[in-house]
Amino acid sequence: MRYLSFIFVLLVVFSSCKNKKTKEGQSEESRTSGYAKLLVDESFHNIIDDQIEVFNSDYPDAHFTVITGNENKIFPTFLNDSIRVMISSRMLTPEEEKAYSRRSIPVFTSRFAIDGIALITAADNQDTTITADEVISMMKGNSTSDKSLVFDNAYSSTLRYFKDLAQVKELPKKGVYTLSNNADVIKYVSEHKNYIGVVGVNWLIKKYSEGEEYSGKVKLMGVKAVKGKKGDDAFYKPVQDNLISGIYPFLRNIYIINAEGKDGLGTGFANWLVSQRGQLIVLKSGLGPHKIVSRDFNLKN
Repeated sequence: MRYLSFIFVLLVVFSSCKNKKTKEGQSEESRTSGYAKLLVDESFHNIIDDQIEVFNSDYPDAHFTVITGNENKIFPTFLNDSIRVMISSRMLTPEEEKAYSRRSIPVFTSRFAIDGIALITAADNQDTTITADEVISMMKGNSTSDKSLVFDNAYSSTLRYFKDLAQVKELPKKGVYTLSNNADVIKYVSEHKNYIGVVGVNWLIKKYSEGEEYSGKVKLMGVKAVKGKKGDDAFYKPVQDNLISGIYPFLRNIYIINAEGKDGLGTGFANWLVSQRGQLIVLKSGLGPHKIVSRDFNLKN
């Protein structure tokens, strides 16, 4: 009888352990193992790829599926509960948060990096500065300049940022244009002297480091902020020091929004992004970290 009881206990323990496995039958679900899907604004996929690479080196049982897209594409997917972890430059609106509250699903939003939006011009162009006021005038269709702005696509977070900045809902009939992606913007600007490209710094840094075909044919413009704002005293480029100090005019936060509703891999990755290790990766990427990471030195006699 004792023998049968012992066998029964073993079966219960085995069944319990088996149920802890993920659907794929690989790793136990936890903050550092299992499977998670991430929706990522395409402007930020480079920094997320870097983070996942290091995270996986520490936690090889963590498996991520990354789905990239423009802002208008990834937000509906997130809001209809298809995927519950998202990287974006905007937080949920109060109305969007209420939808989760009604279903008793907690939503946690954390800033983990500061990105800049770069303005680029052809490398042989002598005019390399512009004011924020000029950019806003172009977005409103009031500019008298012969310059035009070119964005990655009509549904991107980059374009949404400048529409919000200029407080416009529609683009003017001339002076502002959209293409298909960031690579198209760089190529177009390199070949057209009177066009100013608008590209996320995170994406641009990666292309420069990879030696992308047209990257060497464009250069960063200096931007002066609106009077009364930080950075209104000179023209600043979106280099890392200017992102961290907040002196570059066109800044945006990068958030991870987690509505997983459980203590799983998505939660673990969100915590990692704001940890010292995650912030060092942000710092190395050329972006501004959420918080400056102190560096300790070990001195030996």
